[in-house]
Amino acid sequence: MRYLAIDYGAKRTGLAICDEGEMVVSPVCVIEGQKELIARIARVVRHEKVGGIVVGLPLNMDDSAGPAAKVVCDFAERLKDEVGLPVHFEDERLSSFSAEQKLRSTGYTRGKKKKRLDAIAAAEILERFLERKSEQ
Repeated sequence: MRYLAIDYGAKRTGLAICDEGEMVVSPVCVIEGQKELIARIARVVRHEKVGGIVVGLPLNMDDSAGPAAKVVCDFAERLKDEVGLPVHFEDERLSSFSAEQKLRSTGYTRGKKKKRLDAIAAAEILERFLERKSEQ
């Protein structure tokens, strides 16, 4: 099944997708801002023939869910209502840090890194989800 991962943010939201065999994960894009965010994601879902959504859940380091997690859960519920697909959550702790590490050696300017960071973080989230899923 093709999954779309979402690294949700108030300013930027990163998207990543996997292939049908759930083996290859690729960053898709970063959507700037909140204007029509759910509609824009829904278009990607239809265009890419996605079967499930994975949303990064920002848990605290003690595994508790704070205010940011509630915002993400509310967003995920609205998205689920729009696209009618199952929505899964994956712990997103350290996904941005890992994405930054990957971008460090690319030679991109700070601006180019910023434009790609959230999509690469979404790919990190999706890779973790698929790994955990394959272990079950």
